[in-house]
Amino acid sequence: MYFVIMGCGRVGSMLALSLEKHGHQVAVIDRDESAFRRLGPNFEGSRVSGIGFDRETLLRADIKRADAFAAVSSGDNSNILAARVARETFGVEHVVARIYDPGRAEVYERLGIPTVATVRWTSDQIVRKVLPMGALPEHTDASGKVMLAEIPPHSSWIGTPLQRIEEATGSRVAYLTRLGDGMVPESDSVFQEGDLLHLCLPTARVQQVEELLKSTKPVD
Repeated sequence: MYFVIMGCGRVGSMLALSLEKHGHQVAVIDRDESAFRRLGPNFEGSRVSGIGFDRETLLRADIKRADAFAAVSSGDNSNILAARVARETFGVEHVVARIYDPGRAEVYERLGIPTVATVRWTSDQIVRKVLPMGALPEHTDASGKVMLAEIPPHSSWIGTPLQRIEEATGSRVAYLTRLGDGMVPESDSVFQEGDLLHLCLPTARVQQVEELLKSTKPVD
């Protein structure tokens, strides 16, 4: 996939490097050329100097072929304007804007622009909003038969006890990431909105479990 990111601060650079690590192509926009130093010498994507909501700048970043756009600069107004231009002018389907003011974030969510308002877990959540649903392998045992993978459930699974998820998938919930913090689930833990679910399961069943969880939760 091809991603365009506006803002090369801490979050933007981490997001760009994370996406490139997973094999995606990335273009990063920032008005301050010195900000690109955060990407390091091994970054293979494009560095585009300019204002991220400017049409000409976006065109230089090849926005027309972008699968997703993330606006993560330090300005709320710039981020939401850039996200709207990417979606409404260039037809980018997956967009997300980082908003520092939670009140504003709620308003923009109602307008159909996905936003991220908290700081500690921003990068992980942006990846989740711009990438299609799918498993992210995190560890495989030496035999290759057992895998630890992050698999995002469909929103209909929110509120489901983790024990119910384990029963439905035949896997084990190794741990959760909630608001940026890892936690070992208790026997009565429930899957909440924004949680990152890390499952231990047979490698051969990853695709099957992924398909199950990305579908609407079956009626009990």
